[in-house]
Amino acid sequence: MTTHLTAGQRALLQAELELRQRQLSRQLEVHQEGRSRVEHARDVLAQDFDDAPQRAMDREVDMALSEIDTQELAAVGRALARVQADDYGLCVDCGGGIPFDRLKVEPQALRCVACESRREQGR
Repeated sequence: MTTHLTAGQRALLQAELELRQRQLSRQLEVHQEGRSRVEHARDVLAQDFDDAPQRAMDREVDMALSEIDTQELAAVGRALARVQADDYGLCVDCGGGIPFDRLKVEPQALRCVACESRREQGR
């Protein structure tokens, strides 16, 4: 059990994760106008612009933005599952507690600052 986070801190972070999950879901729904990602990409590509290279670039940007939102939504969902499994707030690398201040900034964080720094330097 994550003893480094109080029940109040966990509840606050869970509420923030749930809010972000709703925001991302709505954002993707509005952006894709209720269509699948593939249908939306096809529609962007098929738009009647005069400049085919610009249309292709617009499609790539559109798909990249959708992918970023989709990845964040998945990370938020995994964080909410960790809250329920009671291992939320523990670093996946060292097992130590992720500080509350870090989780306030990035509630879906998987690693403590030291482990995340090592991971980023290894890239």
